[in-house]
Amino acid sequence: MSQTAITKTIILPDGREIIIETGKLAKQADGSVVVKMGNTMLLAAVVSNKEAREGVDFLPLSVDYQEKFASSGKIPGGFLKREARLSDYEILISRLVDRILRPMFPEDYHAETQMTIHMISADTEIMPDALAALAASAALAVSDIPFNGPISEVRVARIDGQLVINPLTSDLQRADIDMIVGASIDSVAMVEGEMNEVSEEEMLEAIAFAHEAIKVQCQAQMELAEMVGKLQKREYSHETHDDELRQKVYAATYDKAYEVAKRGRANKAERKEGFAAVLNEFVESLGEEHGYDMTLIKTYYHDVEKEAVRNMILNDRVRLDGRQLDEIRPIWSEVNYLPATHGSAVFTRGETQSLTTVTLGTKLDEQMIDSAMVSGSNKFLLHYNFPAFSTGEVKPNRGPGRREIGHGNLALRALKKVLPADGENPYTIRVVSDILESNGSSSMATVCAGSLALMDAGVPVKDAVSGIAMGLITDKQTGKFAVLSDILGDEDHLGDMDFKVAGTSKGITACQMDIKVQGLSHDVLSQALAQARAGRLHILGEMNKTIAAPNADYKPHTPRSFNIVIDKEFIGAVIGPGGKVIQQIQKDTGATIIIEEKNEKGHVNIFASNQDSMNNAVSKIKAIVAQPEIGEVYIGKVKSIQPYGAFVEFMAGKDGLLHISEIKHERLETMDGVLEIGEEVKVKLIDVDKKTGKFKLSRKAILPKPGAEAQQ
Repeated sequence: MSQTAITKTIILPDGREIIIETGKLAKQADGSVVVKMGNTMLLAAVVSNKEAREGVDFLPLSVDYQEKFASSGKIPGGFLKREARLSDYEILISRLVDRILRPMFPEDYHAETQMTIHMISADTEIMPDALAALAASAALAVSDIPFNGPISEVRVARIDGQLVINPLTSDLQRADIDMIVGASIDSVAMVEGEMNEVSEEEMLEAIAFAHEAIKVQCQAQMELAEMVGKLQKREYSHETHDDELRQKVYAATYDKAYEVAKRGRANKAERKEGFAAVLNEFVESLGEEHGYDMTLIKTYYHDVEKEAVRNMILNDRVRLDGRQLDEIRPIWSEVNYLPATHGSAVFTRGETQSLTTVTLGTKLDEQMIDSAMVSGSNKFLLHYNFPAFSTGEVKPNRGPGRREIGHGNLALRALKKVLPADGENPYTIRVVSDILESNGSSSMATVCAGSLALMDAGVPVKDAVSGIAMGLITDKQTGKFAVLSDILGDEDHLGDMDFKVAGTSKGITACQMDIKVQGLSHDVLSQALAQARAGRLHILGEMNKTIAAPNADYKPHTPRSFNIVIDKEFIGAVIGPGGKVIQQIQKDTGATIIIEEKNEKGHVNIFASNQDSMNNAVSKIKAIVAQPEIGEVYIGKVKSIQPYGAFVEFMAGKDGLLHISEIKHERLETMDGVLEIGEEVKVKLIDVDKKTGKFKLSRKAILPKPGAEAQQ
């Protein structure tokens, strides 16, 4: 007996299908669906408590995406052999879904909600990240959980000049635009991706193309909800308000908060103290026995502060710190700040500061990747750290969270586009950004500092990369809007958009956008991108004053690299039995040697801390792979002595017979006392047997003939 599911089919622009089914799996969840494209299948299940926890005034939403190894017929590596904590890749997909889902819940809905998405079947040609948000939204659509959706996400890529929705994995390698776009049926809400230095107009075209496909997916979800009969959402009451108190707070604090916002203080601590003083003054005016709920007072004052700041920016066209709308904060930077690193930079913009290092390692330092979809290695790493002291706070250090992983990934995408190609880069590169101060877009500071540090390390990057975070304040009633360049933390929190754009002087390499308002027009987005470009170029100009091109050479203490391509047949000779030869070379020279077989050739990568070590290792390997030449003279070592002659190792791994008749011009009756094992002897290669390949050596061929001196 089989359970019948309710299904809905979505047709992509190229005719491929996405199927959503519900009613078959995970029926005890509030809502569950299976989304299928090709052989990729995602199960999304959502559960939300009926009541909110006491004292909670936010949405406790958790989104977890996990790939089951069995989905691709694999067993997890490691000791436990089971799925454990989410990988960075899974966390990044979880964030993609979370960032578009969270703003779509009602502001007053505070019930604990858990969204779980599992990849239960894998297709190597169908990437699951483009389907995860669709699955999550569809699960909400067939539930009674309040949700202002539906929404969906698609991958849009430009391949061979054509825009494609959810392209095949094999085709994506040729893409010069690769973005995940999230939207409702009305407006775009989220963008994240990378591109090969494309223009703002090209990026906007891709976003618009993606939105058309998303509209179809949203319509399908609404039809699915109607088929299931889940159009009615549950009733809830998670907030209690006091309208009289709200009005009282507004009347007493709005004008004062507006004046604090208008002062144009550059220091966020002073602004914070100014806004806090307005609240404290109001609370004191109520008297000690006022009887009002302090939580409500703080909530209403937060709303007042937000409105005052937004209105001040819209009306006076100046910022909280006194800047013009398109003005960038003061910038200073420095390279080679840390002399013992392979590369380092400090980048400071306003009250945001990154100290970034670059380390160049060998192939042995590559990151091993073992996931359900991908097995391999990664030779470019970027890690972002955000210690609590960067914002003047005290917090336990529990390692990188989802935010840190997301910010680091955005910076990595921005910088990897300018790195030398794999064949031109022998190093594993690790960039680490430690945020020492934060007030607005530390991820973009990481891009700038990372670019400077790579140049300081001597990595031959194609161009410098800078990044900027753009903000937006809108008023739907009046139609006013203000696009803000290089936003502060407060402007991010109180604004309607956080649009991070990174790129070179030629074009955009990465972007990340979160929009908090619906119906953002194409014109506003276009202005934001144009303003962002001007800001990026200004920041690039400031960076170029510090370092405008990669250093001509690596630092003296950076490991040197040398590559040798050898014939496939010599790989075994270099390695030796049980690795004996290569291990001995590494021991003797101090170099690290790695051999790979690629394209029917042996690729030998040699890494050494100094030139002498490098030269020594290179000469030893070249000696092993060198081809013997007839007529050449060699210094050999006697390996064994036989009655008919001696076997001499004249090149590494190559022995030849020095026959008794070729040792001297005089006739020798016996080998006794003529040569000793281990003795060095100069010999000439006189022949190679065509049938056996055996080498014939001669010592007498390089000795003067008897009587030659007398004749002269």
